[in-house]
Amino acid sequence: MKILFIITTDDGETIYNALRLANVGVKKGDDVGVFMLGKGVLFEKSGTEEFNVMEQVNQFQGDFYV
Repeated sequence: MKILFIITTDDGETIYNALRLANVGVKKGDDVGVFMLGKGVLFEKSGTEEFNVMEQVNQFQGDFYV
């Protein structure tokens, strides 16, 4: 299955959960892409200790567009 996540927020919890779901899709064998749009491009600054966005980004093995 082909899946595209479009993330348009800089809310760390939302980005973290979207990327966790994207990572599950990749592990299940889906063709997954993530597109950061608008405030989503600030993902590097959006993480917290509880919602480690960069950890999820670094685990992601699909197509990643900023």
